[in-house]
Amino acid sequence: MRNSWLRLTVLVALTATLLAPFGARAQEDVVEPTQCDPACTGPIFVGDQLVVRSHRVNVSIDNQIATTEIDQILFNQKDFTAEGVYIFPVPADATVDQFTMTVDGQTVEATVLDADEARAIYEEIVRTMRDPALLEFVGRGAIQASIFPIEPGAESRIQIRYQQALTAEQGLVRYVYPLNTERFSGQPIEQASIRVEIASASPLRAIYSPSHAIATNRVDDRHATVGWEATDLLPRDDFELLYTTSDSGIGVNLVSHFDPVTGEGTFLLLAAPGIDTDQPVIAKDVVIVLDTSGSMDGEKIEQAKGALRSILEQLNSEDRFTIVEFSTGVRTFNSELLPVEQVPAALSWTNSLQATGGTDINGALQTALSLVDTERQTYILFLTDGLPTEGEVEIPNILENVANAAPEGIRLFSFGVGDDVDTILLDTIAQQNRGASVYVRPGESLDQAVSELYSKISTPVLTDLELTMEGAMIEDLFPTPLPDLYAGSQAVVVGKYRVGGPVTITLSGLVNGQVQSFTYEGQSLASEGGNDGLPRLWATRKIGYLLTQIRLYGENEEWVQAIVDLSVRYGIVTPYTSYLITEDDILTQTGRAQAAADQSEEYDQPVPASGEAAVNTAQDQAALSGGASGDAAPAAPAAEYADQVVVIGSRAFLLVDGVWIETTFDPSAMETVKVQFLSDDYFALLAAQPDLAAPFALGERVIAFAGGVAFEVTSDEQPPLDPAHLAP
Repeated sequence: MRNSWLRLTVLVALTATLLAPFGARAQEDVVEPTQCDPACTGPIFVGDQLVVRSHRVNVSIDNQIATTEIDQILFNQKDFTAEGVYIFPVPADATVDQFTMTVDGQTVEATVLDADEARAIYEEIVRTMRDPALLEFVGRGAIQASIFPIEPGAESRIQIRYQQALTAEQGLVRYVYPLNTERFSGQPIEQASIRVEIASASPLRAIYSPSHAIATNRVDDRHATVGWEATDLLPRDDFELLYTTSDSGIGVNLVSHFDPVTGEGTFLLLAAPGIDTDQPVIAKDVVIVLDTSGSMDGEKIEQAKGALRSILEQLNSEDRFTIVEFSTGVRTFNSELLPVEQVPAALSWTNSLQATGGTDINGALQTALSLVDTERQTYILFLTDGLPTEGEVEIPNILENVANAAPEGIRLFSFGVGDDVDTILLDTIAQQNRGASVYVRPGESLDQAVSELYSKISTPVLTDLELTMEGAMIEDLFPTPLPDLYAGSQAVVVGKYRVGGPVTITLSGLVNGQVQSFTYEGQSLASEGGNDGLPRLWATRKIGYLLTQIRLYGENEEWVQAIVDLSVRYGIVTPYTSYLITEDDILTQTGRAQAAADQSEEYDQPVPASGEAAVNTAQDQAALSGGASGDAAPAAPAAEYADQVVVIGSRAFLLVDGVWIETTFDPSAMETVKVQFLSDDYFALLAAQPDLAAPFALGERVIAFAGGVAFEVTSDEQPPLDPAHLAP
């Protein structure tokens, strides 16, 4: 998150005129440049001059001791030398051990500053440069080192290594790495990656990032590797990783946040049975429905066969299966569900499949549903690359037929191959049957997508989940309904609560048709503070859910109003709410109501169900609601809005007429307390109200709340602040 505990920055000025205000300490650390761009007329930040070409991070977490190794390549894109100081802020409550730093292979001596020393430097730079960017680090210590000069057109390689001890709360461990460098890089980072290797004495359960879309490879129950990478990146969020450990069969952990001003609490629950779970595995039936129409000819049918083979080879010993293939007609490998001993015969039959004919989707689904044994858990995997052309071709009729024929309790997962699929059909049948939709776009691997999803759902442990918390009133849970639990996977649930304190968690569900409950004592919901990114995560999930409901079932005035209100409050810009940055009065109740009315008119228009735009929309909404697995990170705002919408923890700010305004401020009904930018009162207010530091770092004109008061930073001279505002 923007105000998380650690950040890596490259800053300080290039011009000699800025050295004097820094005093003796600064003259020791800042080297006077040998030359300056002839066109420069004012301060130039090193960060504006340098491009981060590569930012690679390798982290090893061994029983909560995290060793972070950073390898960063900076490039001087200007025709004059870059000189300055490298500052590595650290939090007051974190201890960084065994810190080492090398620049181009040479060890560099670094100075460790406590919070007060660092604050003095931050504030003096802010005063001198008239740029408040460093204010978000106020209250933290820092490590600084002189690492320049970097000659024009040259690169410099910086390597940093440090250790820290991570704390565990009820088995939950949190690691954060500072990745937000958009203020200090002249251009996007060309290559960025983070790799985390986890080794734990206790079995690993959930592994989740609320900030980034990670890939996780679980080596065994005590070891895992997490990876993330991107190119041409302007980071907006720090990298945050949560993982849980537990010796019990199903590990359950809580993360929470409570805002005493609004009286709203938000929680994140992670539930995971691990890989080598002691819980009994549910015997299931698997029906694979495969499109073999002519449009599947070539690479598609070969990949589909590969996916089918992968599924058959992952069946558990007590499972049963059959295959339904369809084109102009519908055929089955066997009209009865077969034991796994018949897999070799099914593999041979799969090899003979050919792509030809039309697409009878209705017939295929009806055949698959007729095979369901209501006494057993059934999974239907439906794969198609086109629209219905044979039999019943009207989508509403097909949906009605599926709804009438589907027994209660089945799980249906749909795979759309390419863009010529009906997203309304695929998403509706998946949602109504507690499954998910996966879209495999042109050029993507079909067999990999199918195999990855099936590997997650292949071993169900607990289905039809229900969650209760004795001692708290919980509501607005997402995803809804709650997802099933699978061995080696996890359920990620977000929700709201009203009162913090100790809670008793009960997770119940079905195991082979029998109800089982698991109770967890000793966990608590925050009564104040906590993980301030959770409210926005919850809002993202709710918006994704509401957008999907509207797309599948039609416009609803209350849903649209809720989307608008949440989008404004939490700065969540989606393809449906991009108007947020153009409406002059979007921060007022009247403005939001008008925006909702305008959007209602948009929703009344027919929405394409197939084609590239339709698939893009389906995928965007899936990302907002959590993805096919339910545990994806929330989608980031589109890059084109990065300079107009900023999120700081649970707070969002919109840039309106040059002023960064907190979205909970209503200009039609509220007044502000004004303070002059860089005045003595300005810094005294920051000392008294530390929550203002990150918002004030946005720029010279800001409206932000602290202690229920809206403070406005302005360039105009202001009378002295009321002493009550300057009291800690």
